Amino acid sequence: MCVLGLGLIGGSLMRAAAGAGREVFGYNRSLESVAAAKFDGFDATADLDEALRRAADSNALIVVAVPMPALQQMLDRIRSTAPRCPLTDVTSVKGAVLAEVERAGLLQNFVGGHPMAGTAHSGWSAGDAALFTGAAWVVSVDDHVDARIWSQVAQLALDCHAVVVPARSDEHDAAAATISHLPHLFAETLAVIAGEVPLAFALAAGSFRDGTRVAATAPDLVRAMCEANADQLLPALEHGLELLTRAKETLVATGSVADLVETGHAARMRYDSFSRPEIITTVVGTGDWRAELAAAGRAGGVIRSALPVLGNQG
Repeated sequence: MCVLGLGLIGGSLMRAAAGAGREVFGYNRSLESVAAAKFDGFDATADLDEALRRAADSNALIVVAVPMPALQQMLDRIRSTAPRCPLTDVTSVKGAVLAEVERAGLLQNFVGGHPMAGTAHSGWSAGDAALFTGAAWVVSVDDHVDARIWSQVAQLALDCHAVVVPARSDEHDAAAATISHLPHLFAETLAVIAGEVPLAFALAAGSFRDGTRVAATAPDLVRAMCEANADQLLPALEHGLELLTRAKETLVATGSVADLVETGHAARMRYDSFSRPEIITTVVGTGDWRAELAAAGRAGGVIRSALPVLGNQG
């Protein structure tokens, strides 16, 4: 396996995959990060061509773990040096990545991925082999997806102790807008408002800390994920503003914010009791397997162990 980009996610992936017994090597443009990875005992290089030639020679699964602004250039290099390798990514938007992969002519070997895990920190030193343990890892089931490559990507997620959530790229992006990208914008808003009140930081405790945690994320990373998912983020943001505007209007008119508070509390309680049944009956590669898995993922289903693949023995 070849990991391109050894920041928080890529570095954690390298550690987790190596811990699972996989042969894994990686690339990072930062000489400092490469040196740190090597010091920690990992196989890393700052020479992208070297990493890609090695991937091509071994038909390694390539995992693209670079930010969206670097994606186009990275895919062009993959097309030039290792175009036949199975390919996945760990980017927080899927539709934009899918479009770039198609533009690069790499679609037939590509299966999108997104581990729903992270921290506000970045770089190789922030990596953690246990980062994905118990996390949902989206593995895309778009119409073009090859069954065997899909199973490779799903197995990688399972080896990292995540649970696999099958989903179409457009549905992933609509969901990610509400549970990841919109919360980033709300966290930034809370931080800005508190920063304008002289006593606020002196009094801030748990609710402010929890509500603004992701505002500590590097701004360029937040911009990249939000802007790349603008088509899905805009309606979610508009709906959020409508809810807040309605709460403001009822507070003015009646002195109450009960509607928003009670509706939000009920939704949070539903999340706490949300069922995650295990997906066990689908045979990957048979019939309408992509649609079947997408429907199961939409209903909350997860994959905790490898599914059978058509044509595989056993």
